[in-house]
Amino acid sequence: MTSRIIPVDLFDLVVFGATGDLAQRKLLPALFHRDMQGQVPPGARIIGCSRRALSREAFVDFALKAIEDHVAASDRPADSLTRFLERLDYVTADAAQDAGWAELGQRLAAGADRVRVFYLAVGPDLFGPICDRLAACQLVTPRTRVVIEKPLGKSGKSARALNESIGRVFAEPQIYRIDHYLGKETVQNLMALRFANALFEPVWNSGHIDHVQITVAETLGVESRAGYYDTAGALRDMVQNHILQLLCLVAMEPPVSTDADSLRDEKLKVLKSLRPVAGDQAAHVTVRGQYRAGATGGGAVKGYLEELGSTASRTETFVALKAEIANWRWSGVPFYLRTGKRLAGRVSEIVVTFKPIPHSVFDASAGPIAPNRLVIRLQPDEGVKLWLMIKDPGPGGMRLSHVPLDMSFADAFNVRNPDAYERLIMDVVRGNQALFMRRDEVEAAWAWIDPILDSWGTSAELPKPYTAGTWGPSAAVALIERDGRTWYEDQDL
Repeated sequence: MTSRIIPVDLFDLVVFGATGDLAQRKLLPALFHRDMQGQVPPGARIIGCSRRALSREAFVDFALKAIEDHVAASDRPADSLTRFLERLDYVTADAAQDAGWAELGQRLAAGADRVRVFYLAVGPDLFGPICDRLAACQLVTPRTRVVIEKPLGKSGKSARALNESIGRVFAEPQIYRIDHYLGKETVQNLMALRFANALFEPVWNSGHIDHVQITVAETLGVESRAGYYDTAGALRDMVQNHILQLLCLVAMEPPVSTDADSLRDEKLKVLKSLRPVAGDQAAHVTVRGQYRAGATGGGAVKGYLEELGSTASRTETFVALKAEIANWRWSGVPFYLRTGKRLAGRVSEIVVTFKPIPHSVFDASAGPIAPNRLVIRLQPDEGVKLWLMIKDPGPGGMRLSHVPLDMSFADAFNVRNPDAYERLIMDVVRGNQALFMRRDEVEAAWAWIDPILDSWGTSAELPKPYTAGTWGPSAAVALIERDGRTWYEDQDL
């Protein structure tokens, strides 16, 4: 099976922060892949922009190295690479200085009727100043879009301030708040599983589902991001955006259609239905941890404080919490969320556990009957498993086994799985906001997160230590096991 390439309109894409880590690891390789697949139209331009003084030739060399480092040699034929590099241009400009902005305007002047995308791959403190410069230099056209990366604030108050600074220049339909998790193939398949099949939707409710788990686990530590991470922590860095967005897709009502606002209206309802966690309650339904020195697959690793170069920090590198959605569909169904660094495995997955059968017709010799589970894995090895009870083959009576119906996307479709950024950047160009967060979504997520942060801030309790290479502090196990459940840990999807 081959993937279908949907063409997009002619565009100019300006990447602010073009010499940074995100551009190097994700944006330039993603744009190269789309160009190689024939999705980037002839004449489209990609203009790097940062305060670093570079010639066009030096930026082309930078882009070439980024592609060589992050794209397999077999996936970068010479003719495609040459075509892509010819699209590139570079302008030196600083959000705090006048120099360079007139030159950027001159480069863009010939394409005033094109789709124009400004990708802000910079820190959030530069979002407002760059937007103000774009307006002052009259670079915003009716077909202009702006893309902003997380973090979208450190609190509801700062998120509102960011939204207001961007909103002074761009209308809401022009703003694309990117969450790369929403561009993953398996996340899109969650929509297909729920709304394109008659099998799941009738049982997608509290009458049939026992609980839901969402895990985003990393084996890496904070490493070079330690300075930023210590001002954020796992709750801000992962739960407020990625994990809550996944929760919304699991829990939302069927939308009227797949247009952007229909989808985002339903996600907003979920966020507003989250039962508040505030005050003393946070101590009962949340766990925060911080990794210590230990070992992972690559050998011995430092603890968080050693990587930070400090003797003390209250910043959490692990969070587990129990969330509840106060509506008719989900009343009484807990959502267990966890994320952390330096854990035992790298995995992002959603596990929907159904309620046990009400009565077994089999005698004890058949063995225990485990509940059905739907496991949706985002990474690694994207795919879906549906765990069912079946009879062991062979004579000699009824013996039951818990086995999965397994669909690996790589095996099922035999195509390269596009990186999330490939899909999302092309969606920006075509003007499709379905996979991007609306302002009210961001602020509703913060409205649920802020009281947890406030409760932690007033508590004398420090994050619980856990050894690198484990699944986090023992309190996270206790959080779910006191409800008679356990964390799902299958590393072999």
